[in-house]
Amino acid sequence: MQAFRDDQPDDLALVAPERATAPVRTGVTRRGVLGAGGLVVAIGWLPGNAAAAAQAREGAAAKAVFEPNQFVSIGADNLVTIVNKHHEMGQGNTTGLATLVADELDADWSLVRTEYAGANVKLYANLAFGMQGTGGSSAIANSYLQYRTAGATARAMLVSAAAQAWGVPATEIRTSDSVLTHASGKRATYGEMAAAAARQAVPKDPVLKTPAQFSLMGKEHATPRVDSPSKCNGTATYTGDVKLPGMLTAVIAFPPSFGAKMVSFDASAARKVKGVTDVVAVPEGIAVVARTTWAAQQGRRALKVTWDESAGASPDSEALLAQYRAQADQPGTPFAKPAAAEAGKPAPVATKTIEAVYEFPFLAHAPMEPQSCVAWLHDGQLETWAGHQFPTFDHQFAAKAAGLPMDKVKLHSLISGGSFGRRANAWSDFTVAAVNVAVAIHGHAPVRLQYTREDDMSAGLYRPMVVHSVKVGLDDAGKVASWKHGVVAQSIMAGTPMAMMVKDGVDPTSVEGVFPASYELPMMDGQLHSPALPVRPLWWRSVGNTHTAYVMETMMDKLAHAAGQDPLAFRLTLLDKNPRAVGVLKLVAEKSGWGKAMPAGSAQGIAVHECFGTTVAQVAEVTLKDGKVKVDKVYCAVDCGVAVNPDVIRAQMEGCIGFALGALYYSEIELKAGRPVQRNFDQYKALRIYEMPAVEVFIMPSTAAPTGVGEPGVPPLGPAVANAVVRAGGPAITRLPFARAGIVSI
Repeated sequence: MQAFRDDQPDDLALVAPERATAPVRTGVTRRGVLGAGGLVVAIGWLPGNAAAAAQAREGAAAKAVFEPNQFVSIGADNLVTIVNKHHEMGQGNTTGLATLVADELDADWSLVRTEYAGANVKLYANLAFGMQGTGGSSAIANSYLQYRTAGATARAMLVSAAAQAWGVPATEIRTSDSVLTHASGKRATYGEMAAAAARQAVPKDPVLKTPAQFSLMGKEHATPRVDSPSKCNGTATYTGDVKLPGMLTAVIAFPPSFGAKMVSFDASAARKVKGVTDVVAVPEGIAVVARTTWAAQQGRRALKVTWDESAGASPDSEALLAQYRAQADQPGTPFAKPAAAEAGKPAPVATKTIEAVYEFPFLAHAPMEPQSCVAWLHDGQLETWAGHQFPTFDHQFAAKAAGLPMDKVKLHSLISGGSFGRRANAWSDFTVAAVNVAVAIHGHAPVRLQYTREDDMSAGLYRPMVVHSVKVGLDDAGKVASWKHGVVAQSIMAGTPMAMMVKDGVDPTSVEGVFPASYELPMMDGQLHSPALPVRPLWWRSVGNTHTAYVMETMMDKLAHAAGQDPLAFRLTLLDKNPRAVGVLKLVAEKSGWGKAMPAGSAQGIAVHECFGTTVAQVAEVTLKDGKVKVDKVYCAVDCGVAVNPDVIRAQMEGCIGFALGALYYSEIELKAGRPVQRNFDQYKALRIYEMPAVEVFIMPSTAAPTGVGEPGVPPLGPAVANAVVRAGGPAITRLPFARAGIVSI
């Protein structure tokens, strides 16, 4: 069962700023308070500020309640409520974060409930970003110690209360399944001890469990997904489920091409459509507002709009690719420079050169749930309801669009039906658009802005088009002697609030996976070009690794073939300093029977890639017949540190593989005269269920801190399949998608 946290406390001083974020706070939530006998632990990132903790306890005593804090609460009913500061879009972080708390708390999993945090950067900042937001596969990784400490703190206070009540040493108290016990026979549930626990001192450094003591983390089937029941029974609340009195629905007539400007519009026919209430110009286009979604769409169809497309650059995909190919071999901004030869050793001499040019298209995110946001201007304030993946940005930009101070703007963060990066953009585009519509109709009613699939797919914010030009020299021994690498890609970060990530002209998201690479390649000479286009780029599930892994891993197979070596053995020679990559490669090779005899027309392909701190190796088994390919099975080995929820990790790897395979086969946004050609799934094909291969996932045992799993399974899939196609006798595909080469799914 899940709920949504409505509170947005103001005027909060940071606690323990040297350890970052998550201050103690007091104040009653609008959703209601836990009555007397409820415990909520007040903690900062780790230990709370003593004065603030004391103030919280005094306030609790005055109100007969220990006020809820940002992470964990225990009610007199023995229910444990855990607040998820991250956005849940299907990746399972709600279950993961709850597991961290519940394990350290020794909570009964059946008594755990979850809530989603409201917008409050002081309480809920992502420790990796310094702002509130979810991305970069960071939810569990950046919260691991923070949430474990929240659970351990609560447990320590419960134990202290029981020891005091029973007159026994705290060391003699045992906890399990939300119950405190003592050898004397004394027993109390957490709920029964909550009021007394609320009066205990907050421990400065609560002791965390060792991995050997984990009761939930890493255990198979110990923590069923907390969000699955509501999604199955229809009670999960998405933006489309929000219903407010008198709420209207809006759709926007967006410009037909990138850079186009609205000259004029005739709304007379649109206004005659039954149910249409308003037709208004907004910065994004012309909004048609109606009592129903159908009426709004019919009103938009009746609009007559004159657009000026002369000001736009009218980019064309084929022309852009030709431009990119020409740039790729030219000097650009260096992102990697060859290291000097070791003293006393001659510089390696290349006697054989392997070259390839790779071309990657624009890609849409195409989440199951198109963009949507409810905006309500009332009583001098603004409220929004949406899948707010980056609440800090959405909060700031919504306030600016409404012309209100931020303390008059309240965000309600809802779950999302996927994102893959689309909802986490630095412009808060669909949130701002909804607010603009609300402002344009003077706030006379709440309004839900709804993108159609065509709106979403035509809006830009694509994974950039990219070209790589690679020239690698091998010496007589088959070792890499030189590596010249040109990349042409729009900068995702330039011109955004995260532009500071661009260093010396290099956007790291354009070259990650090439430099730094999984392999030891001190001879690399890398040059980057970052052209400006009217099409806004955006990160896409695994960001730059979506193209760099394909290049690096198919090149590794080309080099292995040229050197007369097995692809696995060749990789291992370049991974002396990367034991995690070696580990997953050897594991996936063992599990897949790498090198085993395959039927005629079938072959295995291998790839390994590291991103977001996680290393994934995959072996794809394919069958090639009459120019068509079938991926029969994918073996996947992942090293992501501690496996907090093995089931969630496997689900993410399986989802990544399906997501990546669909993109490999089909996905492409073409531009013609500045207009996207693909606008819905009849043209932008998604993987069908019959095309999904069998998948086996193997998780490397580890006691290291966890790293990301939402994206790292994507990059190796494409090259593993492409390498298998070549080994099965098919072509080396250097322009994606496969459909471009006539290689389609069986």
